[in-house]
Amino acid sequence: MAAKNVVAISGASGLLGPAVARAFRETGAALAVCGRSPDKLTQLLDSVGAPTDERLESAVDLTDLRSAQSWAEDIRRRFGKVDAVINLVGGYKGGVPVSEVPPSDWQELESALVGTTLNVIRAFAGMLKESRGRFLGVTSVKVQAPTSKSAVYAAAKAASDAFVLALADELRGTGATANLIVVDSIESPDKPYGRSTPAREIADTMVFLCSASAATINGARIPLIGRGL
Repeated sequence: MAAKNVVAISGASGLLGPAVARAFRETGAALAVCGRSPDKLTQLLDSVGAPTDERLESAVDLTDLRSAQSWAEDIRRRFGKVDAVINLVGGYKGGVPVSEVPPSDWQELESALVGTTLNVIRAFAGMLKESRGRFLGVTSVKVQAPTSKSAVYAAAKAASDAFVLALADELRGTGATANLIVVDSIESPDKPYGRSTPAREIADTMVFLCSASAATINGARIPLIGRGL
């Protein structure tokens, strides 16, 4: 197992999880996935054909640092290392003008987006330095162009992004990297074209960023804004 790449995917049961898991599994990587629903994680790994000795599914509350650290420790015990951490934990609150945003909306997204990102970074940074690995997150165009009704989400994503880019700075010179992929939205049946990006295109970009060919890309925001531009 030591020679095989090990990819950890947080928030794997979300919209992007299946495409990302499949893309990395097609490279032969072992997969360690986490989320809130063990059944969904099992179904996901079954669907991409991950064999028993090359998979680990874990129900993890990433809002809790100790839970995140325990997940990282489980991966080390099972596989001995991690080569990439793909942080897909998401959440959204919006639709209310910024002047009317209830404090609970910010508190929820601060925990769901900002706190989880920092906890994942704290749990895995050391292992990534050891393996010269990769950390990837997905962010939104709204960070740089917030609207009144997306302000809370944009602010939370901006804070989350700051932690990822700060990690990139910490990793400089270690051989490990941290980068962000910027999307407007992820393509789904109700968002088939325009500025949405197919999940598989995002996943394929992640595979590239985790390859040796992308070893010098660090601290970057990679735009994948869809076909409509």
